Amino acid sequence: MASQAPELPFTMKAQELHAYNTPYILRDVPIPKIMSPYDLLIKIDAASYCHTDAVVTAGQKPGCPSKFPHVGCHEFAGTVIAKHAGAAPCARTFQPGDRVGVVGCAYHPCEECDECLSYGGPESDSDPPGYSVYCPHAGNLGITLDGGFQEYAVVDARQVAVIPTGMSAAEAAPLMCAGVTIYAALKKLGLERGQGIGIIGCGGGLGHLGLQFAVKMGLDVIGVDNADRPLQLARELNTGARIVDARSEEAADIAQGVNSTKGGKPRPSGERGLDAVIVLPESQRAFDYGVKLLRNHGKCMVISVPTEGFRFSAADVVLRDISIIGSLVGSNRVTKEMLEFAARHQVKSVSRSFPLTGLNDLVREYEKGLGGKLVIDMSLR
Repeated sequence: MASQAPELPFTMKAQELHAYNTPYILRDVPIPKIMSPYDLLIKIDAASYCHTDAVVTAGQKPGCPSKFPHVGCHEFAGTVIAKHAGAAPCARTFQPGDRVGVVGCAYHPCEECDECLSYGGPESDSDPPGYSVYCPHAGNLGITLDGGFQEYAVVDARQVAVIPTGMSAAEAAPLMCAGVTIYAALKKLGLERGQGIGIIGCGGGLGHLGLQFAVKMGLDVIGVDNADRPLQLARELNTGARIVDARSEEAADIAQGVNSTKGGKPRPSGERGLDAVIVLPESQRAFDYGVKLLRNHGKCMVISVPTEGFRFSAADVVLRDISIIGSLVGSNRVTKEMLEFAARHQVKSVSRSFPLTGLNDLVREYEKGLGGKLVIDMSLR
């Protein structure tokens, strides 16, 4: 049941996946209906492609999607069209015409589990009781449920954030997974201004945004990659971060040049190196390189999820006190904060845009590994 719904067509265009490891198929399908007081119907303006889309398409994420045909994309942006006639308080704050970004998780959480009910208070990054992006019972748009590679979508009002004035939908869409994921990881590390961080995979979708966020947070940043185009992209950002080619520079040599002195005197070897690294590639070599950059007591933040996981040295964990931690995505509260930070500091994704009809062309470009983000812009024909 929708309120103030405009006159809409009966069908819309959607790019559907009908089986694993097959191209998307463009079809006319019914426009989804609002069924819950939490629901908003939005007209999608831009939808960004993520590595997880490739993982889902390949059948490498168990239980995802929950059914075929499936519409991918869990990071998108659009315009509110309508809401439920008996809208919940969180949905009432949105009006037709509002521009919103959508993070795919969590759609319709259970509101009852420990995750949903946990709350760290107004000073924490957690959302108020009743909603959590970690709810194990929630749906995930574009992963378990249909997402943004279509003209309209029904979203949960608790999983969206208003797009700041001056930011386009095509700029906002990549921030709704890549942006909030790397921003939340940086916050979780709890580093202070001037501390050192390495971003492994700095020319990729998350990595090049991480370079910008970390520098604007006042951190001393080293970006690492091992392919020509991503390295070029990272350098062209001109953030002031040091960009390292892992093919020609050894991690141990770099670490020895970081925090090398204190009070004009040389530091011991174990005190040299970065305070933290974020590992983005699904590569054991990338993980090992990152750990070698760390000083004793450093933190290794893992965001990627390789099928076989990562191996780590017990000597690093025990003798060097290296912490290995992970981060999934940020709360809705962090998403809003991230968008405001990005707008204030002009953090932008380096993106290439395609029309909805060109999604399979986009996928072929993604497979080339050229770095940055690829976006479906609904205004293109």
